[in-house]
Amino acid sequence: MASSPGGDAAFSSQKSTLSESPQSKKFPLTEEEIFYMNCRAAYLTVFKSSLDNIISKDQLYLALQHAGRNPSQKTINKYWTPQTAKLNFDDFCIILRKEKPTSKAELLKSFKQLDVNDDGSILHTDLYKLLTKRGEKMTREEVNAIVTLADVNADGKFDYIKFCKLYMTTNEQCLKTTLEKLEVDSKLRRQQFGSHIEECPERDPSPIPKPSPRILRNTDQESFPNKGDTRSSLLATARKFKTSVSFTITMSAISNQNSKLTEPNSIKEWQCVHSKGCFFLEEDGEIISHQYKMQITQRSMVYLTIKPLNLSQDEGKFKYSGKPSPWLSVDTVLYILKENESQANLQLTCFTELRNREVFGWTGELGPGIYWLIPSTTGCRLRREIKPIAEEAQLVYRDESGELFLTKEFRSTLSDIFEVIDLDGNGLLSLEEYNFFELRTSGEKCDEDAWAVCRENFDTKKNELTRQGFMDLNLMEANDREGDPRDLWVTLHSMGYNKALELTEACPFVINIYADKCKPRIKAVHMEACSGQLEKAICKSVLSKGNAKVIDGYENIIVHTYKHDTWITSVIENKSDNKVIIHVNNELSKNCVNNRGLNIFAVEVAPKSTMVCQHVMPLNERQEWIYYCVYSLIS
Repeated sequence: MASSPGGDAAFSSQKSTLSESPQSKKFPLTEEEIFYMNCRAAYLTVFKSSLDNIISKDQLYLALQHAGRNPSQKTINKYWTPQTAKLNFDDFCIILRKEKPTSKAELLKSFKQLDVNDDGSILHTDLYKLLTKRGEKMTREEVNAIVTLADVNADGKFDYIKFCKLYMTTNEQCLKTTLEKLEVDSKLRRQQFGSHIEECPERDPSPIPKPSPRILRNTDQESFPNKGDTRSSLLATARKFKTSVSFTITMSAISNQNSKLTEPNSIKEWQCVHSKGCFFLEEDGEIISHQYKMQITQRSMVYLTIKPLNLSQDEGKFKYSGKPSPWLSVDTVLYILKENESQANLQLTCFTELRNREVFGWTGELGPGIYWLIPSTTGCRLRREIKPIAEEAQLVYRDESGELFLTKEFRSTLSDIFEVIDLDGNGLLSLEEYNFFELRTSGEKCDEDAWAVCRENFDTKKNELTRQGFMDLNLMEANDREGDPRDLWVTLHSMGYNKALELTEACPFVINIYADKCKPRIKAVHMEACSGQLEKAICKSVLSKGNAKVIDGYENIIVHTYKHDTWITSVIENKSDNKVIIHVNNELSKNCVNNRGLNIFAVEVAPKSTMVCQHVMPLNERQEWIYYCVYSLIS
């Protein structure tokens, strides 16, 4: 193996991406810096901090995979001996220097030796001979799992060209994902790793972990096998995908005219309440939103809906640009959970699965009690923005006398923000409503004393802040900074706006609740990540309504797929006592987009658990879309 990091094919493939970053334009990255950036990215995919140690073979294997390697068990055993207790980040870097990633050319060369017809495939009988009779032997059961992989086998032949493409694409996507994670998190980029610091060289270095004596002895003194030994790489690659199951679903174009959601005939006589809220996209891709409690005092027929909130921007900049407001195409769903005895014991009652254009709703009977309303979006259309902004909007200006004012564009944006945080829609901000805004933008609440000062200095009505008072509050902040808009931009970014004052990384919504026997009550109680209870609710609904397929030979690993007219959700259920890694391949899907943003990725499922694997939606709703996905168990 070449010791130079520049010889690392998988790492070097990322050079073009890295060279385009703002940092590298000012300070071009060296081969060594590229190597360690990839090391850091891979390490942080498995661990929360560079100070965490590798404490098991499984962790070492997973970290090496995220670094674009595909180690055999023999390779793992070389670095993790019975005497090994832990490895640190520097140990990990040493291993990566020693273990050269298998190239596509090497894999193809290995397979071509058995391709008697030179047609890109190998008879299953010949593959059995190769993998069970020579070198590091595999069992017949292991080979059976390989020849049943849905996307690389047909008519008694193993398509090794497809297999090589699958292997290389998986490694590239894995490495790309780890680099993107590192790039979006500034805290991680500044973190010190082993003997290497990414940024802030003027800062006093903190204590750095040194390579463990065991790994130094092994790597410095052992005579390693030739890294061009493609048989070892081939066997490791073949073992990687044990067995698989595939789903193919052809979906027709979604017509906005074919409504399944209809209002009850007597709804004008029902009592109604509503509340607004918002989905916010975090830097790491996680989505958070408001969550609510609803009280029903007596058994009633109930009609609930949720839809994106139409703001003034729809009639403003987007109208004149000819583009639809980005958030209006975001899918919104509401899960209704009944509270039984305690907040911790919530039972899924229903969710708004019927649709009429952008509105999702549910009609049915609910008994008296407390219900939790948890909004959800798949994340397929609420994604991080990557397009560059041509010109940054101006937020403030000074007149001839030097007095500071907010620009018209900024005032319009603040007016929209006011609409979003005015949850009850009464045109005023209560302390509770304002605190949701404060928690989102600053992470701190405003207490009663500070709120009293706010009421004294800004326009209020009924002890609540008016729209004009909210404008003046932001103007005061600009004056406090002598016109410096940086703090204002922090607020805007937190609320989902880009530098052109376009709302691209948030989706405001409105919830409407009608009941025929009593007036429902609704109150926003949290703003949290769309996980936890929501994850449980989605899993439960998919397991009860979806199509289940067992992964061949592993009856305890089940893939559940729920097909809705608008989206498809897959949930992986792991009933075994061990964690599993599932490789997911969507490459053959047509006109589809998923919430993970990758056609190929891997997920780790804890023992005795279920997890949402992915959501898939049509890229263009007016055209047919085909969901074709292969789920493979990785050894």
